[in-house]
Amino acid sequence: MLMIVNAQGASAPRTYVDRILEHWYEDESAEALVQGAQRLTRGEARRRLFRLGHALRGQGLAPGDGVGLFLANRVDSVLVQLAVHLIGCRVVFLPPEPGPGELAALVEQSRARAVVTDPLFARRAADAAGSSVHAPVLLSLGPCEEPSADLLALAADCPAERPEGVPAPAADEAVTVLYTGGTLGRPKLAAHSHRLYDTLVGLFDEAQQDSGSAFFPAMDPATDRVLVATLLTHGSGHLTSLQALVTGSVLVVLPEFEAGAALAALRAERITTTMFVPPMLYALLDHPECVPGALPALRRIVVGGAASSPSRLRQTAEVFGPVISQGYGQSEALGIAAFGAEELASEGARRPELWRSCGRAISGTEIEIRAEDGTAALPVRQVGEVCVRGKPVMLGYYEDPERTAEALHDDGWLRTGDLGYLDAEGYLYLVDRAKDIIVTGSTSDNVYSRVLEDFLLTLPGVRNAAALGVPDEEYGEAVQIFLATAEGADVVPEAVGAAVTAELGELYRPRKTVLLDELPTTKVGKVDKKALRAAWTSGAMGTP
Repeated sequence: MLMIVNAQGASAPRTYVDRILEHWYEDESAEALVQGAQRLTRGEARRRLFRLGHALRGQGLAPGDGVGLFLANRVDSVLVQLAVHLIGCRVVFLPPEPGPGELAALVEQSRARAVVTDPLFARRAADAAGSSVHAPVLLSLGPCEEPSADLLALAADCPAERPEGVPAPAADEAVTVLYTGGTLGRPKLAAHSHRLYDTLVGLFDEAQQDSGSAFFPAMDPATDRVLVATLLTHGSGHLTSLQALVTGSVLVVLPEFEAGAALAALRAERITTTMFVPPMLYALLDHPECVPGALPALRRIVVGGAASSPSRLRQTAEVFGPVISQGYGQSEALGIAAFGAEELASEGARRPELWRSCGRAISGTEIEIRAEDGTAALPVRQVGEVCVRGKPVMLGYYEDPERTAEALHDDGWLRTGDLGYLDAEGYLYLVDRAKDIIVTGSTSDNVYSRVLEDFLLTLPGVRNAAALGVPDEEYGEAVQIFLATAEGADVVPEAVGAAVTAELGELYRPRKTVLLDELPTTKVGKVDKKALRAAWTSGAMGTP
Protein backbone atom coordinates (compact mmCIF):
# COMPACT_ATOMS: atom_id res chain seq x y z
CA MET A 1 0.00 0.00 0.00
CA LEU A 2 1.29 3.47 -0.90
CA MET A 3 1.61 5.78 2.09
CA ILE A 4 0.95 9.48 2.57
CA VAL A 5 2.07 11.62 5.53
CA ASN A 6 -0.58 13.89 7.07
CA ALA A 7 -0.07 17.26 8.73
CA GLN A 8 0.67 15.62 12.08
CA GLY A 9 3.45 13.49 10.55
CA ALA A 10 1.53 10.22 10.85
CA SER A 11 1.42 7.72 8.01
CA ALA A 12 -1.89 6.88 6.39
CA PRO A 13 -2.77 4.59 3.49
CA ARG A 14 -2.75 6.25 0.05
CA THR A 15 -4.62 4.33 -2.60
CA TYR A 16 -4.88 4.77 -6.35
CA VAL A 17 -8.23 6.51 -5.71
CA ASP A 18 -6.34 9.11 -3.66
CA ARG A 19 -4.04 9.66 -6.64
CA ILE A 20 -7.05 10.28 -8.87
CA LEU A 21 -8.61 12.66 -6.37
CA GLU A 22 -5.40 14.68 -6.12
CA HIS A 23 -5.92 15.59 -9.78
CA TRP A 24 -9.65 16.14 -9.35
CA TYR A 25 -9.05 18.70 -6.59
CA GLU A 26 -6.80 20.71 -8.97
CA ASP A 27 -8.09 22.89 -11.81
CA GLU A 28 -11.67 21.85 -11.12
CA SER A 29 -13.00 23.23 -14.39
CA ALA A 30 -10.79 20.98 -16.54
CA GLU A 31 -12.46 18.04 -18.27
CA ALA A 32 -12.18 14.64 -16.57
CA LEU A 33 -14.74 12.25 -18.09
CA VAL A 34 -16.43 12.34 -21.49
CA GLN A 35 -19.08 10.24 -23.22
CA GLY A 36 -20.58 11.89 -26.26
CA ALA A 37 -22.43 14.99 -25.14
CA GLN A 38 -21.89 14.14 -21.45
CA ARG A 39 -18.81 15.98 -20.24
CA LEU A 40 -17.82 16.09 -16.56
CA THR A 41 -15.25 18.45 -15.16
CA ARG A 42 -12.87 17.29 -12.45
CA GLY A 43 -14.95 19.02 -9.81
CA GLU A 44 -18.18 17.49 -11.08
CA ALA A 45 -16.62 14.03 -11.29
CA ARG A 46 -15.29 14.28 -7.72
CA ARG A 47 -18.60 15.40 -6.26
CA ARG A 48 -20.54 12.72 -8.15
CA LEU A 49 -18.06 10.08 -6.96
CA PHE A 50 -18.55 11.10 -3.33
CA ARG A 51 -22.34 11.09 -3.68
CA LEU A 52 -22.23 7.60 -5.17
CA GLY A 53 -20.09 6.45 -2.25
CA HIS A 54 -22.64 7.73 0.25
CA ALA A 55 -25.50 6.19 -1.75
CA LEU A 56 -23.84 2.78 -1.71
CA ARG A 57 -23.28 3.05 2.02
CA GLY A 58 -26.92 3.95 2.43
CA GLN A 59 -27.80 0.50 1.08
CA GLY A 60 -26.09 -1.11 4.07
CA LEU A 61 -22.73 -1.86 2.41
CA ALA A 62 -19.77 -2.05 4.76
CA PRO A 63 -16.01 -2.30 4.11
CA GLY A 64 -15.11 -5.73 2.76
CA ASP A 65 -18.51 -6.39 1.19
CA GLY A 66 -18.58 -7.51 -2.43
CA VAL A 67 -20.36 -5.39 -5.04
CA GLY A 68 -21.08 -6.94 -8.43
CA LEU A 69 -20.79 -4.52 -11.35
CA PHE A 70 -22.84 -5.59 -14.38
CA LEU A 71 -22.29 -2.45 -16.41
CA ALA A 72 -22.08 -1.08 -19.93
CA ASN A 73 -19.45 1.45 -21.02
CA ARG A 74 -20.58 4.78 -19.67
CA VAL A 75 -19.19 7.57 -17.50
CA ASP A 76 -21.22 6.57 -14.46
CA SER A 77 -19.84 3.02 -14.69
CA VAL A 78 -16.34 4.45 -14.19
CA LEU A 79 -17.47 6.43 -11.16
CA VAL A 80 -19.36 3.53 -9.56
CA GLN A 81 -16.27 1.30 -9.73
CA LEU A 82 -14.23 4.02 -8.02
CA ALA A 83 -16.98 4.55 -5.43
CA VAL A 84 -16.96 0.87 -4.45
CA HIS A 85 -13.24 1.06 -3.67
CA LEU A 86 -13.64 4.49 -2.07
CA ILE A 87 -15.87 3.02 0.67
CA GLY A 88 -13.64 -0.04 1.18
CA CYS A 89 -15.78 -2.60 -0.63
CA ARG A 90 -14.73 -5.31 -3.07
CA VAL A 91 -15.29 -4.79 -6.80
CA VAL A 92 -16.64 -7.87 -8.59
CA PHE A 93 -16.65 -7.36 -12.35
CA LEU A 94 -19.56 -9.19 -13.99
CA PRO A 95 -18.99 -9.56 -17.76
CA PRO A 96 -21.87 -9.78 -20.23
CA GLU A 97 -20.81 -13.08 -21.85
CA PRO A 98 -22.03 -15.80 -19.42
CA GLY A 99 -25.43 -17.39 -19.78
CA PRO A 100 -28.00 -17.12 -16.97
CA GLY A 101 -26.73 -20.15 -15.04
CA GLU A 102 -23.12 -19.07 -15.05
CA LEU A 103 -23.95 -15.44 -14.25
CA ALA A 104 -26.01 -16.57 -11.24
CA ALA A 105 -23.16 -18.83 -10.11
CA LEU A 106 -20.73 -15.93 -10.44
CA VAL A 107 -22.87 -13.66 -8.25
CA GLU A 108 -23.29 -16.46 -5.72
CA GLN A 109 -19.63 -17.52 -5.59
CA SER A 110 -18.38 -13.93 -5.30
CA ARG A 111 -20.60 -13.38 -2.25
CA ALA A 112 -21.84 -10.09 -3.67
CA ARG A 113 -23.93 -8.11 -1.19
CA ALA A 114 -25.18 -5.84 -3.97
CA VAL A 115 -25.33 -5.88 -7.75
CA VAL A 116 -25.18 -2.60 -9.67
CA THR A 117 -26.59 -3.03 -13.16
CA ASP A 118 -26.97 -0.98 -16.28
CA PRO A 119 -30.69 -0.69 -17.12
CA LEU A 120 -29.95 -2.58 -20.36
CA PHE A 121 -28.95 -5.64 -18.34
CA ALA A 122 -31.50 -5.27 -15.54
CA ARG A 123 -33.58 -8.39 -16.32
CA ARG A 124 -30.54 -10.67 -16.37
CA ALA A 125 -29.13 -9.02 -13.24
CA ALA A 126 -32.41 -9.44 -11.37
CA ASP A 127 -32.58 -13.14 -12.27
CA ALA A 128 -28.99 -13.72 -11.13
CA ALA A 129 -29.41 -11.77 -7.88
CA GLY A 130 -32.71 -13.48 -7.14
CA SER A 131 -31.18 -16.95 -7.30
CA SER A 132 -28.40 -16.15 -4.79
CA VAL A 133 -28.74 -17.27 -1.16
CA HIS A 134 -26.94 -14.06 -0.18
CA ALA A 135 -29.92 -12.04 -1.50
CA PRO A 136 -27.88 -9.13 -2.86
CA VAL A 137 -29.47 -5.70 -3.18
CA LEU A 138 -30.18 -4.80 -6.83
CA LEU A 139 -29.26 -1.25 -7.85
CA SER A 140 -29.55 0.29 -11.31
CA LEU A 141 -27.71 3.16 -12.97
CA GLY A 142 -30.90 4.97 -13.82
CA PRO A 143 -34.60 3.98 -13.83
CA CYS A 144 -35.57 0.54 -15.11
CA GLU A 145 -38.58 -1.76 -15.07
CA GLU A 146 -37.05 -4.33 -12.74
CA PRO A 147 -37.56 -4.04 -8.95
CA SER A 148 -34.40 -2.14 -8.08
CA ALA A 149 -33.32 1.13 -6.52
CA ASP A 150 -32.08 3.86 -8.88
CA LEU A 151 -28.55 4.47 -7.60
CA LEU A 152 -28.17 7.73 -9.53
CA ALA A 153 -31.38 9.12 -8.02
CA LEU A 154 -30.26 8.07 -4.54
CA ALA A 155 -26.85 9.69 -5.09
CA ALA A 156 -28.41 13.00 -6.15
CA ASP A 157 -29.68 13.48 -2.59
CA CYS A 158 -26.39 12.54 -0.89
CA PRO A 159 -23.57 14.80 0.41
CA ALA A 160 -20.83 15.86 -1.99
CA GLU A 161 -18.11 15.35 0.63
CA ARG A 162 -15.86 12.31 0.84
CA PRO A 163 -17.20 9.43 2.98
CA GLU A 164 -15.06 9.06 6.10
CA GLY A 165 -14.12 6.19 8.38
CA VAL A 166 -12.92 3.73 5.73
CA PRO A 167 -10.31 1.30 7.14
CA ALA A 168 -7.31 0.31 5.06
CA PRO A 169 -7.65 -3.16 3.49
CA ALA A 170 -5.34 -5.89 4.72
CA ALA A 171 -2.37 -6.78 2.52
CA ASP A 172 -3.94 -10.09 1.50
CA GLU A 173 -7.54 -8.84 1.25
CA ALA A 174 -9.26 -9.22 -2.12
CA VAL A 175 -10.39 -5.79 -3.36
CA THR A 176 -11.04 -6.63 -7.03
CA VAL A 177 -12.33 -9.85 -8.57
CA LEU A 178 -12.10 -10.49 -12.31
CA TYR A 179 -14.08 -13.17 -14.13
CA THR A 180 -11.91 -15.55 -16.18
CA GLY A 181 -14.50 -18.02 -17.45
CA GLY A 182 -15.08 -21.60 -16.47
CA THR A 183 -17.45 -24.51 -16.86
CA LEU A 184 -21.15 -23.91 -16.39
CA GLY A 185 -21.96 -23.23 -12.75
CA ARG A 186 -18.34 -22.97 -11.66
CA PRO A 187 -16.79 -19.69 -12.78
CA LYS A 188 -13.17 -18.79 -12.10
CA LEU A 189 -12.75 -15.51 -10.23
CA ALA A 190 -9.24 -14.06 -10.09
CA ALA A 191 -8.90 -12.09 -6.84
CA HIS A 192 -6.44 -9.21 -6.49
CA SER A 193 -5.37 -7.10 -3.52
CA HIS A 194 -4.34 -3.42 -3.47
CA ARG A 195 -0.86 -4.71 -4.31
CA LEU A 196 -1.99 -4.83 -7.95
CA TYR A 197 -2.93 -1.14 -7.92
CA ASP A 198 0.28 -0.11 -6.17
CA THR A 199 2.19 -2.02 -8.86
CA LEU A 200 0.25 -0.40 -11.70
CA VAL A 201 0.72 3.08 -10.25
CA GLY A 202 4.45 2.32 -10.04
CA LEU A 203 4.49 1.31 -13.71
CA PHE A 204 2.63 4.49 -14.68
CA ASP A 205 5.22 6.50 -12.73
CA GLU A 206 8.05 4.62 -14.48
CA ALA A 207 6.52 5.58 -17.81
CA GLN A 208 6.63 9.23 -16.80
CA GLN A 209 10.38 8.88 -16.18
CA ASP A 210 11.30 6.69 -19.18
CA SER A 211 8.67 6.85 -21.90
CA GLY A 212 11.03 5.55 -24.56
CA SER A 213 11.10 1.97 -23.29
CA ALA A 214 7.86 1.79 -21.34
CA PHE A 215 4.77 -0.11 -22.42
CA PHE A 216 2.61 2.60 -20.86
CA PRO A 217 3.31 5.98 -22.51
CA ALA A 218 4.23 9.06 -20.53
CA MET A 219 1.10 11.15 -20.05
CA ASP A 220 0.64 14.91 -19.89
CA PRO A 221 -2.62 15.83 -18.09
CA ALA A 222 -2.74 19.08 -20.00
CA THR A 223 -2.86 17.45 -23.43
CA ASP A 224 -3.47 13.70 -23.21
CA ARG A 225 -6.89 12.26 -23.91
CA VAL A 226 -7.47 8.51 -23.56
CA LEU A 227 -10.22 6.53 -25.30
CA VAL A 228 -11.48 3.39 -23.56
CA ALA A 229 -13.08 1.22 -26.25
CA THR A 230 -12.93 -2.20 -24.59
CA LEU A 231 -15.26 -3.15 -21.75
CA LEU A 232 -14.74 -1.27 -18.50
CA THR A 233 -15.53 -4.51 -16.65
CA HIS A 234 -12.73 -6.37 -18.48
CA GLY A 235 -9.05 -6.17 -17.53
CA SER A 236 -8.17 -4.25 -20.72
CA GLY A 237 -10.77 -1.52 -20.14
CA HIS A 238 -9.93 -1.38 -16.44
CA LEU A 239 -6.24 -0.84 -17.19
CA THR A 240 -6.91 1.80 -19.82
CA SER A 241 -9.21 3.81 -17.59
CA LEU A 242 -6.86 3.49 -14.62
CA GLN A 243 -3.91 4.99 -16.43
CA ALA A 244 -5.91 7.93 -17.69
CA LEU A 245 -7.39 8.67 -14.26
CA VAL A 246 -4.25 8.14 -12.19
CA THR A 247 -2.23 10.46 -14.44
CA GLY A 248 -4.94 13.12 -14.51
CA SER A 249 -5.64 12.73 -18.23
CA VAL A 250 -9.09 13.03 -19.79
CA LEU A 251 -10.89 9.70 -20.15
CA VAL A 252 -13.28 9.38 -23.10
CA VAL A 253 -15.68 6.43 -22.94
CA LEU A 254 -16.86 4.71 -26.14
CA PRO A 255 -20.24 3.07 -25.33
CA GLU A 256 -19.93 0.33 -27.93
CA PHE A 257 -17.24 -0.46 -30.48
CA GLU A 258 -17.91 0.01 -34.18
CA ALA A 259 -15.03 0.96 -36.45
CA GLY A 260 -16.68 4.08 -37.89
CA ALA A 261 -17.81 5.30 -34.46
CA ALA A 262 -14.35 4.63 -33.04
CA LEU A 263 -12.68 6.60 -35.84
CA ALA A 264 -15.12 9.47 -35.32
CA ALA A 265 -14.43 9.55 -31.57
CA LEU A 266 -10.66 9.31 -32.06
CA ARG A 267 -10.78 12.25 -34.45
CA ALA A 268 -13.37 14.47 -32.74
CA GLU A 269 -11.95 14.04 -29.24
CA ARG A 270 -8.31 14.41 -30.37
CA ILE A 271 -7.45 11.11 -28.69
CA THR A 272 -3.75 10.58 -28.01
CA THR A 273 -3.86 7.07 -26.48
CA THR A 274 -6.18 4.10 -26.75
CA MET A 275 -6.26 0.31 -26.43
CA PHE A 276 -7.82 -2.25 -28.74
CA VAL A 277 -8.07 -6.01 -28.78
CA PRO A 278 -6.90 -7.39 -32.17
CA PRO A 279 -10.29 -7.74 -33.93
CA MET A 280 -11.06 -4.11 -33.05
CA LEU A 281 -7.72 -2.98 -34.48
CA TYR A 282 -8.27 -4.99 -37.67
CA ALA A 283 -11.75 -3.51 -38.15
CA LEU A 284 -10.32 -0.03 -37.71
CA LEU A 285 -7.57 -0.68 -40.27
CA ASP A 286 -10.13 -2.01 -42.78
CA HIS A 287 -12.34 1.08 -42.54
CA PRO A 288 -12.13 3.19 -45.73
CA GLU A 289 -11.48 6.37 -43.74
CA CYS A 290 -8.50 4.85 -41.94
CA VAL A 291 -5.69 6.41 -43.97
CA PRO A 292 -2.33 7.98 -43.11
CA GLY A 293 -2.83 11.38 -41.51
CA ALA A 294 -6.43 10.71 -40.48
CA LEU A 295 -5.62 10.88 -36.75
CA PRO A 296 -2.80 13.41 -36.24
CA ALA A 297 -3.21 13.55 -32.45
CA LEU A 298 -2.78 9.79 -31.94
CA ARG A 299 0.50 8.88 -30.24
CA ARG A 300 -0.11 5.39 -28.88
CA ILE A 301 -2.27 2.37 -29.69
CA VAL A 302 -1.92 -0.42 -27.16
CA VAL A 303 -2.99 -3.82 -28.47
CA GLY A 304 -3.59 -6.74 -26.11
CA GLY A 305 -6.16 -9.14 -24.80
CA ALA A 306 -5.43 -11.75 -27.48
CA ALA A 307 -2.71 -12.74 -29.94
CA SER A 308 -1.97 -10.11 -32.62
CA SER A 309 -1.01 -10.71 -36.24
CA PRO A 310 2.50 -9.42 -37.10
CA SER A 311 1.31 -8.37 -40.56
CA ARG A 312 -1.52 -6.33 -39.04
CA LEU A 313 0.86 -4.69 -36.57
CA ARG A 314 3.13 -3.65 -39.44
CA GLN A 315 0.08 -2.29 -41.25
CA THR A 316 -0.76 -0.21 -38.17
CA ALA A 317 2.75 1.26 -38.18
CA GLU A 318 2.44 2.05 -41.90
CA VAL A 319 -0.85 3.90 -41.37
CA PHE A 320 -0.22 5.66 -38.07
CA GLY A 321 3.55 5.60 -37.65
CA PRO A 322 5.48 4.14 -34.67
CA VAL A 323 2.54 4.22 -32.27
CA ILE A 324 1.83 0.52 -31.67
CA SER A 325 2.56 -1.11 -28.30
CA GLN A 326 1.87 -4.74 -27.44
CA GLY A 327 0.98 -6.14 -24.06
CA TYR A 328 0.43 -9.59 -22.64
CA GLY A 329 -1.52 -10.33 -19.52
CA GLN A 330 -4.60 -12.14 -18.25
CA SER A 331 -7.11 -11.77 -15.46
CA GLU A 332 -4.79 -13.77 -13.19
CA ALA A 333 -1.89 -11.38 -13.90
CA LEU A 334 -2.86 -8.12 -15.58
CA GLY A 335 0.74 -7.31 -16.52
CA ILE A 336 3.20 -9.97 -17.69
CA ALA A 337 5.15 -8.78 -20.75
CA ALA A 338 5.14 -5.64 -22.86
CA PHE A 339 6.67 -4.01 -25.90
CA GLY A 340 6.85 -0.20 -25.97
CA ALA A 341 6.12 1.54 -29.27
CA GLU A 342 9.59 3.04 -29.64
CA GLU A 343 11.27 -0.25 -28.73
CA LEU A 344 9.11 -2.22 -31.17
CA ALA A 345 9.79 0.24 -33.99
CA SER A 346 13.57 0.24 -33.52
CA GLU A 347 14.12 -3.41 -32.58
CA GLY A 348 11.54 -4.63 -35.11
CA ALA A 349 13.54 -2.98 -37.89
CA ARG A 350 16.67 -4.80 -36.69
CA ARG A 351 14.98 -8.16 -36.08
CA PRO A 352 11.69 -8.57 -38.03
CA GLU A 353 10.77 -11.69 -36.04
CA LEU A 354 10.17 -9.45 -33.02
CA TRP A 355 6.85 -8.40 -34.53
CA ARG A 356 5.68 -11.87 -33.41
CA SER A 357 6.85 -11.25 -29.85
CA CYS A 358 4.78 -9.71 -27.06
CA GLY A 359 7.85 -8.14 -25.49
CA ARG A 360 9.81 -8.77 -22.34
CA ALA A 361 8.78 -9.14 -18.71
CA ILE A 362 7.53 -5.90 -17.18
CA SER A 363 9.38 -4.41 -14.25
CA GLY A 364 9.27 -6.61 -11.15
CA THR A 365 7.94 -9.66 -13.02
CA GLU A 366 9.70 -12.95 -13.86
CA ILE A 367 8.84 -15.26 -16.77
CA GLU A 368 9.86 -18.89 -17.18
CA ILE A 369 8.91 -21.48 -19.77
CA ARG A 370 8.21 -24.75 -18.03
CA ALA A 371 7.58 -28.36 -18.99
CA GLU A 372 4.16 -29.97 -18.87
CA ASP A 373 4.37 -30.75 -15.15
CA GLY A 374 4.99 -27.05 -14.43
CA THR A 375 8.21 -27.57 -12.48
CA ALA A 376 11.20 -27.86 -14.84
CA ALA A 377 12.33 -24.70 -16.67
CA LEU A 378 12.99 -25.25 -20.37
CA PRO A 379 15.90 -23.88 -22.41
CA VAL A 380 15.75 -20.92 -24.81
CA ARG A 381 13.40 -21.33 -27.83
CA GLN A 382 11.78 -24.52 -26.51
CA VAL A 383 7.99 -24.36 -26.36
CA GLY A 384 6.34 -24.94 -23.01
CA GLU A 385 3.86 -23.36 -20.60
CA VAL A 386 4.39 -19.71 -19.76
CA CYS A 387 4.78 -19.29 -16.00
CA VAL A 388 5.01 -15.94 -14.26
CA ARG A 389 5.86 -14.63 -10.80
CA GLY A 390 5.56 -11.08 -9.51
CA LYS A 391 3.34 -8.43 -7.95
CA PRO A 392 0.67 -8.40 -10.69
CA VAL A 393 -0.15 -12.07 -9.99
CA MET A 394 -3.49 -12.72 -8.31
CA LEU A 395 -3.97 -13.80 -4.72
CA GLY A 396 -5.81 -16.85 -6.06
CA TYR A 397 -9.23 -17.84 -7.34
CA TYR A 398 -11.86 -16.43 -5.01
CA GLU A 399 -13.46 -19.08 -2.80
CA ASP A 400 -11.78 -21.81 -4.88
CA PRO A 401 -8.73 -23.31 -3.10
CA GLU A 402 -8.65 -26.39 -5.33
CA ARG A 403 -8.17 -24.51 -8.58
CA THR A 404 -5.92 -21.97 -6.85
CA ALA A 405 -3.58 -24.83 -5.93
CA GLU A 406 -3.60 -26.03 -9.55
CA ALA A 407 -2.67 -22.58 -10.92
CA LEU A 408 -0.35 -21.21 -8.22
CA HIS A 409 2.71 -23.07 -6.99
CA ASP A 410 4.00 -22.69 -3.45
CA ASP A 411 6.94 -20.66 -4.75
CA GLY A 412 4.59 -18.04 -6.20
CA TRP A 413 4.69 -19.10 -9.85
CA LEU A 414 1.44 -18.84 -11.83
CA ARG A 415 0.71 -21.35 -14.57
CA THR A 416 -0.89 -19.21 -17.29
CA GLY A 417 -2.19 -21.99 -19.55
CA ASP A 418 -0.49 -20.25 -22.50
CA LEU A 419 2.24 -21.92 -24.56
CA GLY A 420 5.28 -20.04 -25.77
CA TYR A 421 9.03 -19.69 -25.70
CA LEU A 422 11.70 -17.14 -24.78
CA ASP A 423 14.59 -16.09 -26.99
CA ALA A 424 18.12 -15.40 -25.78
CA GLU A 425 17.29 -11.72 -25.15
CA GLY A 426 14.24 -12.50 -23.02
CA TYR A 427 11.57 -11.70 -25.61
CA LEU A 428 8.44 -13.83 -25.17
CA TYR A 429 6.69 -15.49 -28.12
CA LEU A 430 3.23 -17.03 -27.66
CA VAL A 431 2.22 -19.92 -29.88
CA ASP A 432 -1.15 -20.97 -28.50
CA ARG A 433 -3.45 -21.48 -25.58
CA ALA A 434 -2.94 -24.98 -24.24
CA LYS A 435 -6.63 -25.74 -24.82
CA ASP A 436 -6.49 -24.48 -28.45
CA ILE A 437 -3.71 -26.78 -29.67
CA ILE A 438 -4.86 -29.01 -32.51
CA VAL A 439 -3.39 -32.51 -32.14
CA THR A 440 -3.42 -34.18 -35.54
CA GLY A 441 -1.50 -36.20 -38.13
CA SER A 442 -0.28 -39.77 -38.16
CA THR A 443 2.11 -39.01 -35.30
CA SER A 444 -0.37 -36.86 -33.30
CA ASP A 445 1.72 -33.71 -33.59
CA ASN A 446 0.78 -30.23 -32.39
CA VAL A 447 -0.65 -27.61 -34.71
CA TYR A 448 -0.44 -24.19 -33.07
CA SER A 449 -3.49 -22.16 -34.05
CA ARG A 450 -1.70 -18.85 -33.43
CA VAL A 451 1.05 -19.72 -35.92
CA LEU A 452 -1.53 -20.71 -38.53
CA GLU A 453 -3.72 -17.65 -37.96
CA ASP A 454 -0.74 -15.29 -38.23
CA PHE A 455 0.12 -16.74 -41.62
CA LEU A 456 -3.48 -16.64 -42.87
CA LEU A 457 -3.63 -12.92 -42.11
CA THR A 458 -0.79 -12.31 -44.55
CA LEU A 459 -2.88 -13.64 -47.49
CA PRO A 460 -4.57 -11.13 -49.81
CA GLY A 461 -8.22 -10.50 -49.04
CA VAL A 462 -8.16 -12.06 -45.54
CA ARG A 463 -9.28 -9.64 -42.82
CA ASN A 464 -9.45 -12.07 -39.90
CA ALA A 465 -8.88 -15.76 -39.31
CA ALA A 466 -9.53 -18.52 -36.79
CA ALA A 467 -8.25 -22.10 -36.73
CA LEU A 468 -10.03 -24.91 -34.89
CA GLY A 469 -9.58 -28.61 -34.38
CA VAL A 470 -12.63 -30.63 -35.54
CA PRO A 471 -13.26 -34.35 -34.96
CA ASP A 472 -11.57 -36.64 -37.47
CA GLU A 473 -11.97 -40.43 -37.58
CA GLU A 474 -8.42 -41.07 -38.78
CA TYR A 475 -6.38 -38.54 -36.82
CA GLY A 476 -8.64 -37.61 -33.91
CA GLU A 477 -8.62 -33.96 -34.93
CA ALA A 478 -8.29 -32.14 -38.24
CA VAL A 479 -7.45 -28.52 -38.94
CA GLN A 480 -10.32 -26.31 -40.03
CA ILE A 481 -10.07 -22.60 -40.72
CA PHE A 482 -12.63 -19.80 -40.82
CA LEU A 483 -11.77 -16.65 -42.76
CA ALA A 484 -13.41 -13.22 -42.74
CA THR A 485 -12.74 -11.88 -46.22
CA ALA A 486 -12.74 -8.36 -47.62
CA GLU A 487 -15.69 -7.28 -49.76
CA GLY A 488 -15.09 -8.25 -53.37
CA ALA A 489 -11.99 -10.30 -52.54
CA ASP A 490 -11.48 -13.45 -54.61
CA VAL A 491 -10.32 -15.88 -51.92
CA VAL A 492 -10.20 -19.46 -53.19
CA PRO A 493 -10.26 -22.11 -50.40
CA GLU A 494 -8.10 -24.54 -52.39
CA ALA A 495 -5.48 -21.86 -52.97
CA VAL A 496 -5.51 -21.01 -49.27
CA GLY A 497 -4.88 -24.66 -48.39
CA ALA A 498 -2.02 -24.86 -50.88
CA ALA A 499 -0.44 -21.69 -49.50
CA VAL A 500 -0.69 -22.97 -45.92
CA THR A 501 0.93 -26.28 -46.87
CA ALA A 502 3.73 -24.57 -48.80
CA GLU A 503 4.54 -22.27 -45.89
CA LEU A 504 3.88 -24.39 -42.79
CA GLY A 505 3.92 -27.98 -44.01
CA GLU A 506 1.45 -30.78 -44.58
CA LEU A 507 0.53 -31.00 -40.88
CA TYR A 508 -1.07 -27.54 -41.06
CA ARG A 509 -3.09 -28.20 -44.22
CA PRO A 510 -6.77 -27.35 -43.45
CA ARG A 511 -9.33 -30.06 -44.11
CA LYS A 512 -11.87 -27.35 -44.87
CA THR A 513 -11.82 -23.59 -45.32
CA VAL A 514 -15.02 -21.66 -44.49
CA LEU A 515 -15.42 -18.13 -45.87
CA LEU A 516 -17.49 -15.64 -43.86
CA ASP A 517 -18.26 -11.92 -43.97
CA GLU A 518 -17.38 -11.59 -40.27
CA LEU A 519 -16.07 -13.81 -37.50
CA PRO A 520 -18.16 -13.85 -34.30
CA THR A 521 -16.62 -11.99 -31.40
CA THR A 522 -17.25 -11.93 -27.67
CA LYS A 523 -18.41 -8.79 -25.87
CA VAL A 524 -14.75 -8.18 -25.04
CA GLY A 525 -13.96 -8.12 -28.76
CA LYS A 526 -12.02 -11.39 -29.10
CA VAL A 527 -12.79 -13.96 -31.80
CA ASP A 528 -15.37 -16.29 -30.27
CA LYS A 529 -14.08 -19.76 -31.10
CA LYS A 530 -16.74 -21.37 -28.93
CA ALA A 531 -19.45 -19.78 -31.08
CA LEU A 532 -17.66 -20.82 -34.27
CA ARG A 533 -17.36 -24.41 -33.10
CA ALA A 534 -20.99 -24.52 -31.94
CA ALA A 535 -22.29 -23.07 -35.21
CA TRP A 536 -20.25 -25.52 -37.24
CA THR A 537 -21.14 -28.63 -35.29
CA SER A 538 -24.85 -27.67 -35.33
CA GLY A 539 -24.77 -27.42 -39.12
CA ALA A 540 -25.57 -23.69 -39.13
CA MET A 541 -22.62 -23.09 -41.49
CA GLY A 542 -23.19 -26.09 -43.69
CA THR A 543 -22.37 -29.76 -43.37
CA PRO A 544 -19.85 -30.51 -40.57
